[in-house]
Amino acid sequence: MNNILTPVLVLGALGFLFAVVLGLISKKFFVETSVTEEAVRNALPGANCGACGYPGCDGCAAAIANGEAPIEACVIGGPSTTEAVAQAMGVEATASDNRQVAVVKCNGDCDSAKDKFEYSGLTDCRAQIALFGGKKECNYGCLGCGTCENVCPFDAIHVQNGVAVVDRGKCVACGKCVAACPKDIITLVPYSQKAVVLCSNQEKGKDARKKCDKACIACTLCAKTYPEGFEMKKNLSVETINPDLDIEQLTAAAEKCPNNCITIMD
Repeated sequence: MNNILTPVLVLGALGFLFAVVLGLISKKFFVETSVTEEAVRNALPGANCGACGYPGCDGCAAAIANGEAPIEACVIGGPSTTEAVAQAMGVEATASDNRQVAVVKCNGDCDSAKDKFEYSGLTDCRAQIALFGGKKECNYGCLGCGTCENVCPFDAIHVQNGVAVVDRGKCVACGKCVAACPKDIITLVPYSQKAVVLCSNQEKGKDARKKCDKACIACTLCAKTYPEGFEMKKNLSVETINPDLDIEQLTAAAEKCPNNCITIMD
């Protein structure tokens, strides 16, 4: 009988001792949270996605309450969360249209982009790029392995026919796909942006065309048609970041593109 009771008593004593020690430690190292910080935390959605750049909603709330982050720091919450945070902080939320959306600057799908070899390894763009820069002949093209898709916590980007495409309705511009892309062809643009050049190839037109049927060939037709909307940089057409540009002229310039690599945003 003693052989049974002794271990039980020892474990019970150890459990009591550990509980007392942990209680003392938690009391000693307890960090008091201000009323304002707690109110801001309650105003945040609680997704703990890290899109704000802080360690979860607790870190974001602390930064806002201490004046280290703006009241609109929560990028996934939108205007309603910003308004709630402003009320918690006792300030007025100013109206602003600073929403952004991710864009994959590549239009080279399986039907358009040429491959150097057939790839059958890990479905990760970072792994594929270790093999001679990836399977695509275009060094600036989307590899289509879906690394960006895997890191997106909002199901806002998917590989379609070999190239990643962003769902504007779901994207919250958290920037995780931008950081994950080894080709650096994903960027954030204003949601109000009306036109985007879906190409990143900076080679001369003849070389770019050999590698992808939808590549920008630096023909300058878009820039000549609407110089306020497009300019040429390093053999590549680049859209002007300005939501006030005329949509009809942007559309006319896009229609001039011989390889259809300019898209008009919905």
